[in-house]
Amino acid sequence: MSPWDPFTCPRATLVYVETQNVTVALPRALLRKLKVVAARRETSISALLTASLEEIVHHEDEYESAMRRALGRARKGYDLGTGGELRVQRGELHER
Repeated sequence: MSPWDPFTCPRATLVYVETQNVTVALPRALLRKLKVVAARRETSISALLTASLEEIVHHEDEYESAMRRALGRARKGYDLGTGGELRVQRGELHER
Protein backbone atom coordinates (compact mmCIF):
# COMPACT_ATOMS: atom_id res chain seq x y z
CA MET A 1 0.00 0.00 0.00
CA SER A 2 1.14 3.49 -0.80
CA PRO A 3 1.32 6.07 2.00
CA TRP A 4 -0.80 8.23 -0.31
CA ASP A 5 -3.57 5.65 -0.64
CA PRO A 6 -6.85 7.53 0.02
CA PHE A 7 -8.25 4.54 1.93
CA THR A 8 -5.49 4.36 4.51
CA CYS A 9 -4.69 6.88 7.12
CA PRO A 10 -2.06 6.89 9.82
CA ARG A 11 -3.31 6.84 13.36
CA ALA A 12 -1.73 7.78 16.62
CA THR A 13 -1.63 5.25 19.40
CA LEU A 14 -2.30 6.76 22.78
CA VAL A 15 -0.27 5.42 25.65
CA TYR A 16 -1.24 6.13 29.23
CA VAL A 17 1.62 7.51 31.28
CA GLU A 18 1.14 7.97 34.98
CA THR A 19 1.97 11.51 36.04
CA GLN A 20 2.48 13.30 39.30
CA ASN A 21 1.93 16.96 39.98
CA VAL A 22 4.83 19.05 41.25
CA THR A 23 5.07 22.63 42.38
CA VAL A 24 7.68 24.80 40.69
CA ALA A 25 8.56 28.34 41.70
CA LEU A 26 9.51 30.49 38.71
CA PRO A 27 10.33 34.18 38.46
CA ARG A 28 7.27 36.13 37.22
CA ALA A 29 9.08 37.51 34.17
CA LEU A 30 10.14 34.01 33.11
CA LEU A 31 6.63 32.65 33.62
CA ARG A 32 5.17 35.44 31.47
CA LYS A 33 7.60 34.67 28.65
CA LEU A 34 7.05 30.93 29.06
CA LYS A 35 3.28 31.40 28.62
CA VAL A 36 3.92 33.25 25.35
CA VAL A 37 6.27 30.52 24.10
CA ALA A 38 3.75 27.81 24.98
CA ALA A 39 0.94 29.69 23.23
CA ARG A 40 3.02 30.21 20.08
CA ARG A 41 3.81 26.48 19.99
CA GLU A 42 0.20 25.60 20.74
CA THR A 43 1.19 23.55 23.75
CA SER A 44 1.22 23.85 27.53
CA ILE A 45 3.86 24.94 29.97
CA SER A 46 3.72 21.44 31.41
CA ALA A 47 4.48 19.92 27.99
CA LEU A 48 7.37 22.35 27.45
CA LEU A 49 8.84 21.51 30.85
CA THR A 50 8.35 17.78 30.29
CA ALA A 51 10.19 17.93 26.95
CA SER A 52 13.05 19.96 28.43
CA LEU A 53 13.43 17.67 31.43
CA GLU A 54 13.29 14.55 29.23
CA GLU A 55 16.11 16.01 27.14
CA ILE A 56 18.22 16.68 30.24
CA VAL A 57 17.67 13.14 31.52
CA HIS A 58 18.41 11.67 28.08
CA HIS A 59 21.72 13.56 27.85
CA GLU A 60 22.64 12.45 31.37
CA ASP A 61 21.90 8.81 30.49
CA GLU A 62 23.95 9.08 27.31
CA TYR A 63 26.87 10.60 29.23
CA GLU A 64 26.82 7.83 31.83
CA SER A 65 26.69 5.18 29.12
CA ALA A 66 29.62 6.75 27.26
CA MET A 67 31.61 7.00 30.49
CA ARG A 68 31.04 3.29 31.24
CA ARG A 69 32.18 2.35 27.73
CA ALA A 70 35.28 4.57 27.97
CA LEU A 71 36.23 3.19 31.39
CA GLY A 72 35.75 -0.36 30.11
CA ARG A 73 38.09 0.32 27.17
CA ALA A 74 40.63 1.94 29.50
CA ARG A 75 40.57 -1.07 31.86
CA LYS A 76 41.01 -3.45 28.92
CA GLY A 77 43.89 -1.41 27.56
CA TYR A 78 44.96 -0.76 24.00
CA ASP A 79 47.25 -2.71 21.73
CA LEU A 80 50.02 -0.27 20.86
CA GLY A 81 51.89 -2.81 18.78
CA THR A 82 54.81 -3.09 21.23
CA GLY A 83 54.02 -6.58 22.50
CA GLY A 84 54.19 -5.16 26.01
CA GLU A 85 57.87 -4.20 25.71
CA LEU A 86 59.30 -0.71 25.94
CA ARG A 87 61.85 -0.34 23.16
CA VAL A 88 62.89 3.17 24.00
CA GLN A 89 63.98 4.74 27.26
CA ARG A 90 62.19 7.74 28.71
CA GLY A 91 65.32 9.86 28.47
CA GLU A 92 65.62 9.15 24.78
CA LEU A 93 62.15 10.44 24.19
CA HIS A 94 62.99 13.75 25.85
CA GLU A 95 66.38 14.35 24.24
CA ARG A 96 66.60 17.38 22.01
